Amino acid sequence: MLAQLLHLKGIDSVVLEDRSREYVEHRIRAGVLEQGTVDLLHEIGVGERLGREGLVHDGIEIQFAGERHRIDFASLTGGRRITVYGQQEVVKDLIAARLKTGRPLHFEVDDVEISEVDSDFPLIRFGHDDDEIELRCDFIAGCDGFHGVCRDSIPAGVLTAFEREYPFAWLGILAAAAPSNEELIYAHHERGFALHSMRSPEVTRLYLQVRPDENLDEWPDDRIWEELRLRLGLEGWTLNTGEVLEKGITGMRSFVVEPMQHWRLFLAGDAAHIVPATGAKGLNLAVADVRLLAAAIAAWYRDGDGSLLERYSADALRRVWRAQHFSWFMTSMLHRLEGGDEFDSRLQLAQLAYVCSSEKAAASLAENYVGLEHV
Repeated sequence: MLAQLLHLKGIDSVVLEDRSREYVEHRIRAGVLEQGTVDLLHEIGVGERLGREGLVHDGIEIQFAGERHRIDFASLTGGRRITVYGQQEVVKDLIAARLKTGRPLHFEVDDVEISEVDSDFPLIRFGHDDDEIELRCDFIAGCDGFHGVCRDSIPAGVLTAFEREYPFAWLGILAAAAPSNEELIYAHHERGFALHSMRSPEVTRLYLQVRPDENLDEWPDDRIWEELRLRLGLEGWTLNTGEVLEKGITGMRSFVVEPMQHWRLFLAGDAAHIVPATGAKGLNLAVADVRLLAAAIAAWYRDGDGSLLERYSADALRRVWRAQHFSWFMTSMLHRLEGGDEFDSRLQLAQLAYVCSSEKAAASLAENYVGLEHV
C-alpha cells in the first residue's frame, strides 16, 4: 500500500518480502475493511475487484441473553459502512498494481539486516536469488509485522512498549459453507464469545473463545460445530455447516510501541501495534499508518518540508490508541472473563443492553467500527 501511494507521487521505492508471492496471496487474515480503507483503495486505483466482489455491510448484529440486536451503521454514521473483503485479496490487488509499475518487488528475501539507522542514509542488506544486496535509503519503512527486523533495529532505550495479554484466545475456522446471516454476529454467551463472519458468499469465517493454552487436537470438527450452534443458536435460525478448510488458535493481545519512528526508520502496522481482533482494526490501522507516512515522505521530497515526518508518530498514535480503546471495549464487553463472577457478568449485560438500546451509545460503537474520519 505504501509503495503504491508513493508511486502515485512519483517516488521510487523497493519492496522486500520474505515470503513467496503464493504464500502472501493465500494466507487468511483480516477481512473487514473500514469505509476509509475502501475509499483509499478506490482512490489509488486498486478497488475494481473490491467493488465487484466485496460484501458491503450496513451494520452488525450483537447477540446476548437469547436475542439479537442490530446496530445500523449506515443510519448512525451518515452512510458509512464496512466491506468484507479478505486481506489476501487486498494483497493480490496491490501486488498486481505494483508489478504493473515495473518498480522493484522482491519476494523470498532473506538475511535482512538494517544498520546505520542514526544516519541520513540508513543501510539495508539482504539476500535474494543467491545475491547479497546492499541498499542505501533516504527512508526505511518497517511494515514487516510484529516479528520483523525493523523494530529491533532501533537502538535500545529509544522505544517504550505498552502491552496487555488477554486471558483467552480465538479458535477460528474457515468453512466451505454459505454464511448463515447477511451480517456479522457478535455473540456474548455464558460458555464464551462467538463470532459469525464471512469471506465470500460461499465461505464462512467463525470463531470461538477458548483458553490461550487450548489444544487444537482436542477440537475435532464436530465439536467445533456443536459449540458454535450452542453459542450462536436462536430459535428459528440455522447455522450452515460444511467442510472445514482451515482452523487455528490465535491469542489475544494489545501492544503499542512509542515512538513509531527513529531518525529515518519508520514503523507501520503490526511492527508498531497489535490489537485484539474483536474491533476489526488491525489491517485498517496499518492502512491509516502508511497513508500518513506517504503524505509525509511526499512533502519532504516535494518541498523539503520535514514537519509531517517529525509528527508521523504522534499523528499515527492518536488513532492507534483510539483503536486500542475500542478494541478493548469490544473485547471486555463480549468475552466471558477469566475468573469473573456473576457481578462481572451483570455488568457486561448492562453494557450490552445500553449499547443496543441507546442511539447515542450505538452511534459511538458504529462510528468507531466503520472508522473515524478524523482523530
